[in-house]
Formats: sequence, C-alpha cells, structure tokens
Amino acid sequence: MKTIGYGGVAVAFLLVGCHTITEELPTQPTETPSSPVLTVPIPKIPLSTPTPAPTPKASPTPSPSPAPTPTPTPPPGAGACGNPLPPPVTRMNTKIHLRGPVHWTLDTTPLVHDRDYCRQIGFTDGRTECPVRTEGSPDRSACEAYAIGKADDTGRPGPTWYHDDSLCNGTDCENHSDNQYLLWVNVSGYYQACTKDDVCGGVQVDK
Repeated sequence: MKTIGYGGVAVAFLLVGCHTITEELPTQPTETPSSPVLTVPIPKIPLSTPTPAPTPKASPTPSPSPAPTPTPTPPPGAGACGNPLPPPVTRMNTKIHLRGPVHWTLDTTPLVHDRDYCRQIGFTDGRTECPVRTEGSPDRSACEAYAIGKADDTGRPGPTWYHDDSLCNGTDCENHSDNQYLLWVNVSGYYQACTKDDVCGGVQVDK
C-alpha cells in the first residue's frame, strides 16, 4: 500500500511538474502565414543623372581688315599737283587784262569741262566748266603745268603764245618776264594761247 501511495504521489508529482515545465517554455516567434519569407527593406539609392557636357561654341572667325587702298602713283609730269588730277583742258579763256600806255597785257586761263571734277576741287555752284584749281590753291600752278605743258619757245610751264600764227618775236609781242600766262603785245592782231595738245584760245587786239 505504501509502495502504490508513493507511486501515486510520484505520478502526480510528475504530472504537476510536467505542467509547470510546459508553461515556462519560451514563446516561439509568430510567423506571418501570408509571408513565409523574411523581407528585408533595401534603401533606394538615387541614381545620379550625368550632366551633359556643354556643346563647344565655334570661335567666330575674325573678319580680315580690308587692305588700305593704295594711293595711285601720280603720272609723269604731275609734279606737285595732288588728287584729283585735272582732266584734259577743253578751252583756253584768253582776254585783254590791262591796256597800258606802252603795251597791252593779255591773260589766259585753262578750263576743263567736268561737273564732278569742279565740285571736288571746291566749286559748289553746280558749274560744269572751271579752272583746274580754285584761286589761291597752293597747287594751282603745278596742276596748270600738268594740264598745259611747257611753252615751245621759252620752255617755261604754261601756254605757247602766237601772233597771227607766229611765235612772238619780242617786238610785236613778248612773253611776260615771270608769268607764262601773261603776254605783252605792242601791235594789233589776233593772239592765241595754246596748250601742249593744241587747245587754243584767242583774242583780237585792235590797238
């Protein structure tokens, strides 16, 4: 009887002990039935967009500076006559300049017919005929010499004077001592002043 009693006590002890052990076991982690795989969130790494390299701009091609217009070489005989050079003489304006007691003095002026040229050298009144330079122009003598040439008898710059188609002989007429554009006349007759190109202008003297 004692043996059984102990045995019953032992069984009861075991049962009680088993119940206690079961209650003290650690709780198992609860699994989500719908997600048997453990999901670990991965942080999203932003992708950097490469900055496009700027399109190189073509360097502007510098425009070449225009070459300066060379100054034309004056033709032979121009001397100190500058631009614009006179065009060909078209008329010699010859007239009586002075009536003296001993001799008369004739004067002649070469003229050109060119409206644009006259305007360029200072005649702004629209004239078409003018001297080769304005009065007082520093290169007037040089431009007249270029346009007329030299006298056949004296070799000086200026016109060649004629009395009735003959060169002056110093008696009937005489070239002025220091101005080839003036002539001293002592007798009546037809007097002409001519250029190197035989453009002449005359005047009748009745002395």
